[in-house]
Amino acid sequence: MNTSDMRFTDTNSADDSKGRTWGLDGNLFWYLIGGGFASVIIMLLLFSAYRLSFAASAAIAVIPLTLTLVYVFCFRQGKPPRYDLDCLEYWFFGKGFGPEAQPKIQHPLNRHV
Repeated sequence: MNTSDMRFTDTNSADDSKGRTWGLDGNLFWYLIGGGFASVIIMLLLFSAYRLSFAASAAIAVIPLTLTLVYVFCFRQGKPPRYDLDCLEYWFFGKGFGPEAQPKIQHPLNRHV
């Protein structure tokens, strides 16, 4: 078979995925790196500059990393796009546009007196 007669086309099949790094979808690993970096900086500032104890510095410094982990694994990893923003909007503003719930209508012969 002559390969010069074959037609090659680009299918763009890789465009559907943003990839995975460390088992996380897309660029979510950058959030974890940022949370870890913030924790290290806070730990250094509290322990060195403010002379807090190591335990107190570590307890305070773990907060940014914990919040980042909760955000990534509860609101982004494996969820549809804009899931985090939709949850935030629902918590602050309630339900979106939609029909109101109708009262349940009972049959007149099914009433209990």
